Amino acid sequence: MKTTSLLVVLLLLAGAASVAVAQTPAVAHNTWTTGAPMAVALASQAVGVLEGQIYVVGGGIPYGTPLANTQIYDPATNTWSAGAPIPVATANGASAAVVNNILYVFGGESNAVWAYNPRKNSWSSKSPMPTGRGCTGAAVEDHIVYVIGGCDLEDPYDRLTTVESYDPATDTWTEEAPLLVGKSQPSVARVRNKLVGFTIVAADGFTASGDTGDNEGYDATTNSWTSLAPDPMPRNGTCTGAINGKLYVAGGNGTSTESFSLSKNTWKTLTSMPQASQFPGSVVYKGQLFCFGGFWGGALNNVQIYQP
Repeated sequence: MKTTSLLVVLLLLAGAASVAVAQTPAVAHNTWTTGAPMAVALASQAVGVLEGQIYVVGGGIPYGTPLANTQIYDPATNTWSAGAPIPVATANGASAAVVNNILYVFGGESNAVWAYNPRKNSWSSKSPMPTGRGCTGAAVEDHIVYVIGGCDLEDPYDRLTTVESYDPATDTWTEEAPLLVGKSQPSVARVRNKLVGFTIVAADGFTASGDTGDNEGYDATTNSWTSLAPDPMPRNGTCTGAINGKLYVAGGNGTSTESFSLSKNTWKTLTSMPQASQFPGSVVYKGQLFCFGGFWGGALNNVQIYQP
């Protein structure tokens, strides 16, 4: 009798487990969704994730007045709130990186570096970049931030090969090996792949002769750059991020979306983003690519989210 009762209980538990599994919604891959719009429409903003919140800092309308506001997006509730504004308004492609739960914002309108502490909701200044520039890309490897490429502040048409690394622990800068091709607004991310190792990829961008699909990989161990398969869609000012060993780029020249496999050194065309956007803020959170605002006929306040 006891054996029969135990068997019934096990069957009931198994049935409950199967029901729970069946109720788990399936992930719709290679799709775009939208989030709640930003309170302020803007482009060229710096973006980073701190404690499950996405911080969208500065920005503005291209060739217009830069902004100092900090907008905070909560992906769990799809809501926005305001944080302490950055002390100096910044646009012109300031880049951002997070190290040890501190958000660092680099350049834009100057060579200034600002650090944001979410628990204090406050900003502090750090050692300035040796080379003042805007329109850069940034990536973190082994707690070191690499600020890549950009445009000269005195001559915006001068596209730079400059690469400088920042160590937050010592608040110091080091000059690194330059890019093979000088470019601004590159699609930069740290792409991890078990076969290749840890590599920073800097694709796309704007050169003296226009948009480029130039694609380069950086090895921090050897401090060297290697040419990779070019993006078939030359562009600059994309929504970009790395997910599962691939670099994802969207927009810049319209709505086209591609991924770059570091292990295969190949590109793949994906579902186009709903709204064309250039100079959006972007970040990866929980395996999704978030694209904030940008510019297309005017500043945008929309949030576009890509699920690989």
